[in-house]
Amino acid sequence: MAQITVNFEKCKGCALCTSVCPKKIVAIQKEKRNSKGYFTATCIDNSQCIGCTMCAIMCPDCAITVEK
Repeated sequence: MAQITVNFEKCKGCALCTSVCPKKIVAIQKEKRNSKGYFTATCIDNSQCIGCTMCAIMCPDCAITVEK
């Protein structure tokens, strides 16, 4: 099973990752802002992740890692 990790402080909430996830499990959370004031991306269901790394590839800030 793959695991998505988002670096909370690096993410600027641009949502590019949410648009490319084939399983639609990456979303922008609205509960907490990082120190720069951004709502960040999060994985809403790691059990559904197929490890395609599309989210990490699209991230312009290299804030996402995918581990298998």
